[in-house]
Amino acid sequence: MNLFLTTTLLILVTISTTLLPHNAYGAKCDPDDESGLLAFKSGIKSDPTSMLKSWIPGTNCCTWVGVGCLDNKRVTSLSLTGDTENPKSFLSGTISPSLSKLKFLDGIYLINLLKISGPFPDFLFKLPNLKYIYIENNTLSGPIPQNIGSMNQLEAFSLQENKFTGPIPSSISALTKLTQLKLGNNFLTGTIPVSLKNLTNLTYLSLQGNQLSGNIPDIFTSLKNLIILQLSHNKFSGNIPLSISSLYPTLRYLELGHNSLSGKIPDFLGKFKALDTLDLSKNQFKGTVPKSFANLTKIFNLDLSDNFLVDPFPVMNVKGIESLDLSRNMFHLKEIPKWVATSPIIYSLKLAHCGIKMKLDDWKPLETFFYDYIDLSGNEISGSAVGLLNKTEYLIEFRGSENLLKFDLESLKFGNRLKYLGFVT
Repeated sequence: MNLFLTTTLLILVTISTTLLPHNAYGAKCDPDDESGLLAFKSGIKSDPTSMLKSWIPGTNCCTWVGVGCLDNKRVTSLSLTGDTENPKSFLSGTISPSLSKLKFLDGIYLINLLKISGPFPDFLFKLPNLKYIYIENNTLSGPIPQNIGSMNQLEAFSLQENKFTGPIPSSISALTKLTQLKLGNNFLTGTIPVSLKNLTNLTYLSLQGNQLSGNIPDIFTSLKNLIILQLSHNKFSGNIPLSISSLYPTLRYLELGHNSLSGKIPDFLGKFKALDTLDLSKNQFKGTVPKSFANLTKIFNLDLSDNFLVDPFPVMNVKGIESLDLSRNMFHLKEIPKWVATSPIIYSLKLAHCGIKMKLDDWKPLETFFYDYIDLSGNEISGSAVGLLNKTEYLIEFRGSENLLKFDLESLKFGNRLKYLGFVT
């Protein structure tokens, strides 16, 4: 009798479970979402680290790696990120247009997958709720669509580190909700559209590492929310536009290095008291560094290398610089600046060909432990570097050639990270 009752109960439970909708126990997600995601998986030809291993048909796709859902029902985000420290952590293939079935998708994040190829995925135009596009560090190519401005619901748009070519479409200025526009490290050509001034909500503008040319347009008066401005590694010419001065309350990163900018470094940069990073390296700036730089008390990274700057270099009141590069200008510093020696956090010091004439034994920096790069080459520095180098635990590279340094190599304690040691005269 007990066996009969037990068997009957099992049958009833089985029947009731079978009749319940699949979603009741989270066994399946929406059919359109599932088929769209599985089509994406089928477009992936290589997945060495089994990133998509959990994407199994018939299971709840809301539990799949990289898939985010709203109330465990509809897919709202697709986020797959490779590990740059692992050379096998990539996906090879294309982005399936079937992802257009994910009608509730508000964010797509395909980052550091390295080998995702093909043109700009036009199916993104069919996703009405899409707000965030981050397709970074892949191999997508071709032009950015001219009608990109029709996606005016976007709040963040990043295609950095791909192989996109052609100009920046002028219609991009219609994306007035954007807070981030990141198109760096592609092969974009032409000029910066003046119409970008319409993107008044931008906090992050990154166009570095392209082949953009012409003058940097005077558009920044209307971009007063900018925190990060990255225009380095292009072909820009002319002066730093005056309108950048309007960014002084908010701007923390100004990167204009590796261009063909000229003229004097504007005095107004000394007003940027929130500035963390200033890179003006490898341009054609002339004259002196403004005395107003003494006001940059919060700057951590300053790179003025490879210009035509002359004495005197201002005494700075920086509280703790991390990285300083003044190399290959026309300075005659005579000694390593005292404000450098007092920094408790500096890790990179590059003062090559800066007219330094001092005995290195006399330099007593407050902290040497964290140094990883030191370049003092091309000066007239005498004495021994043993005392300095033996106090550096993380040193990767020391360049001291073209000086008057003398010491016994047997006295050196080489750290585990040291890769380059140069003393050739």
